Amino acid sequence: MYNKVIKEIKRRNLISPTRQLILSFLLVILIGAMVLSLPISNRNDQLSFVNHLFVATSATCVTGLFPINIREQYTIWGQLVILVLIQIGGLGFLTLLYVLLSKIQKKLSLRQKMVLQEMLNQSSISSSSLMVRRILAYTFMVEAIGALLLMVIFIPRYGGLRGSYYSVFHAISAFSNAGIDVFEQTYLMAYGHHPFFLFITGSLIVLGGLGFMVWFDLVQHLKGQRGDLHRFRVRRLFLKLSLHSKVVVIMSVVLILSAALIVFLTERSNPQTLGHLSALHQVQQSFFLSVSTRTAGFSTFPIYELRQGTTLILGLFMFIGGSPGSAAGGIKTTTFMITVLMVYNIYKGEKEVHVFGKRIQKRLIIRSFAIVLTAFVVIFAALVILSFSEPAPLFDLSVEVISAFSTVGFSRQLTPTLSVVGQLVVMALMLIGRVGPITMLISFVNKSHQQREKKELRYLDGDLLLG
Repeated sequence: MYNKVIKEIKRRNLISPTRQLILSFLLVILIGAMVLSLPISNRNDQLSFVNHLFVATSATCVTGLFPINIREQYTIWGQLVILVLIQIGGLGFLTLLYVLLSKIQKKLSLRQKMVLQEMLNQSSISSSSLMVRRILAYTFMVEAIGALLLMVIFIPRYGGLRGSYYSVFHAISAFSNAGIDVFEQTYLMAYGHHPFFLFITGSLIVLGGLGFMVWFDLVQHLKGQRGDLHRFRVRRLFLKLSLHSKVVVIMSVVLILSAALIVFLTERSNPQTLGHLSALHQVQQSFFLSVSTRTAGFSTFPIYELRQGTTLILGLFMFIGGSPGSAAGGIKTTTFMITVLMVYNIYKGEKEVHVFGKRIQKRLIIRSFAIVLTAFVVIFAALVILSFSEPAPLFDLSVEVISAFSTVGFSRQLTPTLSVVGQLVVMALMLIGRVGPITMLISFVNKSHQQREKKELRYLDGDLLLG
């Protein structure tokens, strides 16, 4: 009966949950661009609407690629608009909208819960409303704590009002994995030797990139051990986590450590990046760049100064991105792990993928390969277009494309030089990277799929030779 109700809702509604999700981002971006184009938002000469649209897209998709210096171009009002776009983009406009609707209506309709389920990437509809309230509470609490800790650094240097503003903006930007700041161009470089700053900012990035489901899972099991602290063990806590949380935690730790090691080994002799630092500061900044590379985009030195080999390797980490249920981009850590395990199992001759004593469902394996393939196709298509429209080296274009798709925000000084066609391509990449390539693909084929929804046919097995 329940499945029949779901199908009837899908049949009668022209706008599917996936399309509502994409349209919500487009609506926020368009409104943001119009507000940013107002004279009250600008310090300098008026920019073209495409530039404002690019800034709004980058902020809403929590990317951090900009064709201009936002601190020099926009007034405090314009910067606050960007901050709101970052917060909305990190949480999702529909998340905030349905919280408001739940206050007004007291109860969400089944259709609204389905949209929330798509927005939060959840398998269950029943828990979506409760999940939204927990997400908002968790987000604002972590951002507030991060801002208070950053005030210890900023207020003594910039004063009470300005230091507090910088702290709040930076905390929201870091937790949302946006990598956007409103400071001088040398701001982060000035704090590259500040371990407390690196730790707070890096922690906010990690907390925002792990995904809400992981942290709710961790908090739930930590609460269960409050009365037995003397017997607390990390391994014991890890074994109690869900399969999703285990995979995310393991992959996050492995990726952070491996990327930090690679940066340290390849850049320690580069005088433009880490070569002029002490060993301790080299380790600190290697870890910070490792954390920031996969989704945030903060850096304590110019990215274009990295060796090309280092940048190429970090491109893989950007492509992987963060974890599901977060504001991070990329194909996600779980997708990458399932894909690697499937390839490994083929090598070993095993038919099933299993991890931590659990078998991975076939539909998840197929979806993982679909995500990876779609991501490659999108990146390749964008790179081809940009290679014709932009007079720039292919390597710089590749970094720009992967960074935009993964909503990282790293650029080899290419973003300000993009043509209108280049800006439109990069904007599309940022949007696809934020909502997810499969979500975008489904939004285009959903209607025809519903129209063809009939009894599934099972065809005879065929045989093909593979390379």
